[in-house]
Amino acid sequence: MIRRLIPAVAALVLLAGCSDEADPSRPVGDPAPGVLRVLAGSELADLQPVLDEAARATGISVKFSFTGTIEGAEKVASGAAEQGFDAVWFSSNRYLELVPEAQKRLGTPSKVMSSPVVLGLPAAKVKDLGWDTKRVGWTEIAEAAGAQKFTYGMTDPSASNSGFSALVGVAAALSGSGSALDAAKINAVAPQLKQFFSAQKLSAGSSGWLSEAYARRAKGEDPGAKVDGLINYESVLLSLNATLPEPLTLVYPSDGVVTADYPLTLLTSATSEAREAHQKLSDHLRGADVQRKIMDTTHRRPAVPQVQPDAKFAVKDLVELPFPGSQSAVDGLITTYFDQLRRPSRTLYVLDTSGSMQGDRIDGLRQALVGLTGADESLAGKFNRFHGREQVTLLPFSSTAHPALKYEVPANDPRPILDQIRTTATSLDASGGTAIYSSLRGGYDVLREQINADPDRFTSIVLMTDGENTGSEDVNDFTAFHAGLPQNLKGIPIFPVLFGESATAEMEQVAKMSGGKVFDARSRSLSAAFKEIRGYQ
Repeated sequence: MIRRLIPAVAALVLLAGCSDEADPSRPVGDPAPGVLRVLAGSELADLQPVLDEAARATGISVKFSFTGTIEGAEKVASGAAEQGFDAVWFSSNRYLELVPEAQKRLGTPSKVMSSPVVLGLPAAKVKDLGWDTKRVGWTEIAEAAGAQKFTYGMTDPSASNSGFSALVGVAAALSGSGSALDAAKINAVAPQLKQFFSAQKLSAGSSGWLSEAYARRAKGEDPGAKVDGLINYESVLLSLNATLPEPLTLVYPSDGVVTADYPLTLLTSATSEAREAHQKLSDHLRGADVQRKIMDTTHRRPAVPQVQPDAKFAVKDLVELPFPGSQSAVDGLITTYFDQLRRPSRTLYVLDTSGSMQGDRIDGLRQALVGLTGADESLAGKFNRFHGREQVTLLPFSSTAHPALKYEVPANDPRPILDQIRTTATSLDASGGTAIYSSLRGGYDVLREQINADPDRFTSIVLMTDGENTGSEDVNDFTAFHAGLPQNLKGIPIFPVLFGESATAEMEQVAKMSGGKVFDARSRSLSAAFKEIRGYQ
């Protein structure tokens, strides 16, 4: 739930079996009879078959627009959600309920299913740790992680609820107070939290992409380093096991978890027709037969007592850990995570400043970078800024690569360095050709030097171009170059941003060979795409 909690802004719109890419900031259409317009978390896409059946049974179709929890909370709080949606459906309402302007716009919730956030490790690793014969708590898990006895992947807690739930859960458990987290409790357990997060070697902006990246690495299909396990929803881990060469054993911490309860929640602004549709759909989804279908197909737990969880849920009675009691505590926990607790980031921005970028395009690039220096003061945007300890390198290119501009944001008093990055961003100018691949290749010289000096960082490359390559080296040259890189460079994910007339197939190829992901800014702002990428860095 949170950082751009969540900027997961690459919204899809699904209507009873059909999907289109769209900007979730735009309304999904005017009210229509029998249609419930829902702003939702992207993990609910797997419910589409159930919702298709619900439409046939009830006459109520769900029209989804996907976004992240924090970004969704911002839309609800500002009243923007009321302009295009009847209801919201996130993994939890806990964060929204901490934001007064959002809380007052939430109407009737209907809990449809649940899934705790837990740790999954291969059975052999669980046995090596001695956890195959006993339940262990978060303290023991954190100690083993700090000793590098296992590594794991986890989503960005500002961009995905599974990562946020893990962060809240481990912090609450380690504090041992049994009461809601506050700043003092967070500070008291910061050393243990840092120990725990030292073992996080893979990050992502969504639970789905995280599990897919883990599976690719497990099968040797991705150049990134393998990690032992994942922290994710129980449902995601159970689904993932069907695709893995070595299934994961789920570790349920004895001192508690944070559980997603998926409340389908009407907005107070909803029309009487929408209220009736919400009630009819909720009743259908909470029916015993449908609850069993949800349990069987999505691996989430039933929400009604008359349907018992089946045997795949190894631990039935879970302790629920306390959630932070204020928005300031949540914000403080997230900020501490990025600025102090987790392994710091290193990002190389390879940026097209060719002549075709003149005008609105170069202005959009400047704005996107300036937003990451803290200029975006929105609820979601404040977690997107460059973080304390982060290394940021800007490598503009046109006919050739320009000199690399290197910055390191200090944990304390970051403003002067952020201002330097802002000044550099606003001075970017557009002229010349588009030497994509020679410039990208040159970026590895910068990264090689930085990694040799400080290897223990999350490292990624953002490649932004608005056109096709005009340089002397083409994508085949880069592919050959990439294949010859040492493993520590070959495994750096590249996140191409499609913009203008980008060569889509080539950008997909670059992302795939590096274990990265393509982000599309052709129908939305570069700022939105750059913010979304932050969840993967």
